[in-house]
Amino acid sequence: MRSINFLAAVFVSLLAAGQSFADEEQRARQLLQQAVDYYHVQGDAAFAAFSRQGEFVDGEHYVFVVDTKGTMLASGGPSAVLIGRDVSVALEPELHDAFRQASIGDEGIVREVEYRWMNARDGRVERKRVVFQRVGDRLIAVGVFLPRATPEQAKSLLDRAVQALERDPQASLAAINALSAHFREDDLYVFVIDLSTGRYVAHGYNLRLLGVPFTSISDPDGKPVGQPILALMQHHTEGGYDYRWKNPVSGKVEDKYALLRKSGNLLVAVGYYKAPK
Repeated sequence: MRSINFLAAVFVSLLAAGQSFADEEQRARQLLQQAVDYYHVQGDAAFAAFSRQGEFVDGEHYVFVVDTKGTMLASGGPSAVLIGRDVSVALEPELHDAFRQASIGDEGIVREVEYRWMNARDGRVERKRVVFQRVGDRLIAVGVFLPRATPEQAKSLLDRAVQALERDPQASLAAINALSAHFREDDLYVFVIDLSTGRYVAHGYNLRLLGVPFTSISDPDGKPVGQPILALMQHHTEGGYDYRWKNPVSGKVEDKYALLRKSGNLLVAVGYYKAPK
C-alpha cells in the first residue's frame, strides 16, 4: 500500500506521538499566523524564507504557498519539488474545493480542511488537516514535515513505476514528468533513461534533465553517476549505486542510494536518501 503522497504530506498530523489534538492544532495555527505576519511585511520576498529549513519549519509543521490559480510558490516541505508548477490538478477534492472557495471569499479568515487518509507508515487511517489563509491572491498554509523515506518505500515505488511503464510506457513517462503523486513519495521520485539513446526520458524532480545524456551526470563532489550506472547495467537487470545528490525536501546534498532496474529498453531508478551517520 502506498505511503502518504504529496497532498497528504501537506496536512498537519494531529495524532503525532506524545502530543494532543489541541497542541498540534495550536502549533499549526501559530506557525500560520507567523507566516502571514511575515508575508504582510515582506511580500513575495518571503517565499525564500518559507522554502528554507529555518524559522518557518516547526518540527513536523512547515509553510507552503499556492496562488489562487493553483501554482506552488513556496514550500518548506516535500512539495518544494513542485515550486513553479501548477498543482491544481493534483489536489485532493477537499483541498481543491477549499482553496477555490477561499480564492473568492474574504481575506483574513483562517480556514481548514480535514479528511482521513491511510498512513502506510503505521497502517492506520488517520485524520489529516491543513490550515490556511488568503492574502491577496496567495494562499498561505501549514503542513507536515515528513521524515526521509525508507529503502522499503523506494523499492515499492520502483516496483510500481516498472509495472506502470510495462503497461503503458508513454502515459507513464508523461505522468512522471507531470510530477504525478502516483510516482512520488516524500523525498522519493522516479527517473528513467532510454538505454537506446542513453538520455533521460523522464524525471520526477528536475525536468531540465530531459534529453540530457546520462553519461554526462556527476554528483556535486564530481563522482561520476551516469556512466558507472550504465556500465553496471550492461551485465545486470537490477542493481544499485551510491552517490550524493540534492534532497528535494531538505535542500541539502546528502548520501543517496539508487535502486536500478531494466524494463525493456528503459532503465528505471528510484533513489533513497540515507540517514546521516
